[in-house]
Amino acid sequence: MTKLGIHFDRDEVSWLAESQAAVRPAMVAAIGDLRPQMRAVCEYQLGWRDGEGRPVKAGTGKLIRPALTLVSAAAVGGETGAALPAAVAVELMHNCTLLQDDVMDQDTVRRHRPAAWTVFGESAAVLAGDALLALSFAVLARTPPQLAGPAAAQLARTTDELIEGQALDLSFEETNLVSVADGERMSAAKTAALLGCACALGGLYAGAGEPTRVLLERYGRHLGMAFQHRDDLLGIWGDPMRTGKPAMADLRRRKKSLPVVAALAADNPAAARLRIRYADAAPCTDAELRDLADLVEQAGGRAWSERAARREVELARETLTELAGSDVDTSGLAAIGRFIVGRQE
Repeated sequence: MTKLGIHFDRDEVSWLAESQAAVRPAMVAAIGDLRPQMRAVCEYQLGWRDGEGRPVKAGTGKLIRPALTLVSAAAVGGETGAALPAAVAVELMHNCTLLQDDVMDQDTVRRHRPAAWTVFGESAAVLAGDALLALSFAVLARTPPQLAGPAAAQLARTTDELIEGQALDLSFEETNLVSVADGERMSAAKTAALLGCACALGGLYAGAGEPTRVLLERYGRHLGMAFQHRDDLLGIWGDPMRTGKPAMADLRRRKKSLPVVAALAADNPAAARLRIRYADAAPCTDAELRDLADLVEQAGGRAWSERAARREVELARETLTELAGSDVDTSGLAAIGRFIVGRQE
């Protein structure tokens, strides 16, 4: 097996670019196994083609999750080529969730262009998500049996968590007040679980023992929580030109993201005003959305989420220290942490 020319002791830009170069051909090969109708939706979702099926230059996204898989394999001294099927599987699963979440959340923009369901219809998007789900397990099934079984079990457990996370997210729409603990539980299931899975699978395919894989998964989960806090903060205060989503889309839909959950649960005048305003489902003007964002900040939601993100990154670093004590090269894993800390889009 080749190491794919990836050198994870470089900076975060280098490892990300090299991971993308390694994963993209394997993703193309996997998607090529789908039947034509579903393949068209998935190629659009991945940014490879437009709505008419014409090739486009942009695409695939940052591939954070497969990069985590490859860097985890490299960290424990394994061949990154052996972990490539696992890297593809986690990215397929990720895009399954994006396709179906966009339908359930009625989000109309994904990666700076219309969400797939607005182009192909809701049913086609849901079915394409199912196709990616099945394909993720099929990719793992083609690997050696001693790896395929444990890998499929890990991915199945993660899928169960992903479903729980999305179910919780949807249930939050039916209640005016969500506890901070429930908000964190939702994010842990919906986001952190897959990043943890990505790291654990990289360790598995590189031959790491269970104690090391447990630490790798813990690292990925802490990173995932930090990622979600950053994503939720950007969903309110990020630049739409960089995030690829409409300004304050989460507030427009009264979504109970982590900063909002913390703000709604606070005991101060701004939180009281926010609870009243957030319970009103009437459409908001842009000025009213800015007022909501100000209330979230005044109630302390922004500062709380920023602190929580830093805490998760610190916990991830502590996990790296434990891994380093087991002769694991943590330089590439640390680079991922740097990327998350500095993420601006």
